[in-house]
Amino acid sequence: MLLQAVGHRSSRPGLQRGFVLASWLAALALVSITATGCQKLNFSKLTKPFSPRSQSPDEKDKEKDDEFVEGTKLTTPLVGDYTSFSGLQPVVLEGVGLVVGLNGTGGDPPPSPKREALLDDLRRREVDEPNRLIASPDTAMVVVRAYLPPLVRKGEKFDIEVRIEGDAGTSLNGGRLMETILSETAIVAGKGQMKGHMVAKAKGPVLISTGEGKEENMAGVLRRGWVLGGGTSTIDRDMAIYLKSEFRNFRNVTRVADRVGHRFYAYNEHGVREPLAKAQTDQRIVLKVHPRYKENWPRYQRVIQAIAFRETPVEQRVRLQRLEKDLMVPEKSERASLQLEAIGNEAIPILKSGLKSPSLECQFHAATALAYLEVPDGIEVLKQAALKERAFRVFSFAALSTLSDPKSHIVLRELMSAQADDQGKVLDSAETRYGAFRALWTLDDLDPYIEGEYINQEFHLHPLDTKGEPMVHITHRKRSEIVLFNKDQEFITPMALRAGNHIMVTCRPGSDRVSVTRFGVRNDHRLECSRRVEEVIRAAAKLGASYPDVAQLLVQADRQGNLPGRFEIDALPQAGRIYYRDSEDEGDGTRAGKPTFTPNLYQRNTDGEPGEEEEEPAEPEEKEGTASLVDARTETKTDKKKWSLWPW
Repeated sequence: MLLQAVGHRSSRPGLQRGFVLASWLAALALVSITATGCQKLNFSKLTKPFSPRSQSPDEKDKEKDDEFVEGTKLTTPLVGDYTSFSGLQPVVLEGVGLVVGLNGTGGDPPPSPKREALLDDLRRREVDEPNRLIASPDTAMVVVRAYLPPLVRKGEKFDIEVRIEGDAGTSLNGGRLMETILSETAIVAGKGQMKGHMVAKAKGPVLISTGEGKEENMAGVLRRGWVLGGGTSTIDRDMAIYLKSEFRNFRNVTRVADRVGHRFYAYNEHGVREPLAKAQTDQRIVLKVHPRYKENWPRYQRVIQAIAFRETPVEQRVRLQRLEKDLMVPEKSERASLQLEAIGNEAIPILKSGLKSPSLECQFHAATALAYLEVPDGIEVLKQAALKERAFRVFSFAALSTLSDPKSHIVLRELMSAQADDQGKVLDSAETRYGAFRALWTLDDLDPYIEGEYINQEFHLHPLDTKGEPMVHITHRKRSEIVLFNKDQEFITPMALRAGNHIMVTCRPGSDRVSVTRFGVRNDHRLECSRRVEEVIRAAAKLGASYPDVAQLLVQADRQGNLPGRFEIDALPQAGRIYYRDSEDEGDGTRAGKPTFTPNLYQRNTDGEPGEEEEEPAEPEEKEGTASLVDARTETKTDKKKWSLWPW
């Protein structure tokens, strides 16, 4: 009937035969479709439709990321899978300077390009008779070297190293570096060492080793020293994120910037919210550090790497359920806590549940993430982690230093007086007490418990009303600082100590009065005070003692047995230590982070202290940044030898 109806449409025989053939084919197709329609189609097995163009790498990447596993589980792509970081390596700075105030231990340097550079600088400053000044035995020409820290801001301080080159001087003891210009240096292939623009200035008293020893062993030590906080940056350094080459395009760089900026933002002077991440090119994103992570940028980097690159609300809920389970597994808790911290406030209930875990490790990771989310619920856990597990100590203190909650202040004060627990386990370690002090100072340097005094605009003196064994702590990093744990401690007599080249501190056996004398060319100046360590330091400072002079006084007092308790230098907790889970044998420990994860408020200038366990080499990582401000993708290779100010 269909064919007859179609056939009557044309009266022309040729057209009729063609139309009949076409109608037959249409009828067969209709029958085939009808038969197939009776079956249920399986869309999951359908192939993708033909596309006349090839897929872009971004589209292929999206198909890969959107694959579901077992129907409900999905693998969320993270920012760290697509990016690498730069701006996290120190930049090498160098300059030529002049140390003055030496006691005949300087010298006249031979002609050289460095001497000419120093002469040009002195002439520019309109110094009278610069050649005569350089040739004086009370001055020494030094090479000034520094490493400009990552993420430093304009006006911030950092340490510098000074060193006498050649035979033009025997000791820098008692010297002071005149203002010196520091420029960036870089090793360029085929051109050697190149200098850039001025990026910092340096000046201040030189701190050297004041230990005793054989003359031949001390000769090299006396010819080099540090100026603590002597460098002042004249530029800002920001962190940068680079997309990996295979993901480089404007769509991806915008997506990363938006995801990071949504999680981390700040408010400008007008109260307008501004993201901390800003895309500059199709590959580079400039990233400012959130204030909460200013003293722990290694964690800031890790949290950013844990931000989801692409994720719908439904996918995030599924991932939160999985992370809640992983948080309770010691082997997975650290990674889970970082991802939960990267999610933000939505993850707070899950992190709070992690505080109820029977494992201290799981509790610790949950409490740390909560601290950086400004939630104080894990403060007690962080306190116990700092006391009971030395591998977690540095991270616990760094987390506590971000919490403005009053309980955090109280806990850090208690840790400065840490003593034996109920089982008799001695917890009164130097790094626990000083680590707590450094954390509280970072949290609130105006806290009346630790405020102290800035003596002669050169060094900080902090007498603390703590319990436990008396301890004197000094620093040789970043900040000239003396901390007296138990402010009422007194020197043990008899004693005869030097503070620099011109000050003597003496006390006869059984006497309660200490004599502090400054010897001059024409007149001597003398003060008397009690035997309290604090008063002796103040008296020496009144007579002009610098921080290196007072440090020398305390080192000698310790060596001669004049101090009533412990004496420590930079007793700082560190990352990368081994800890043991309850279920593990003692020989199968786990490393708590890498040494490179050390929060920057606890980073050292020198190698580990004697007695520290040997650190394993860090695992190879992708190049995170540069050592050059000129080209952000060219790494400067330099000799980063470190040396101890206190060789004993």
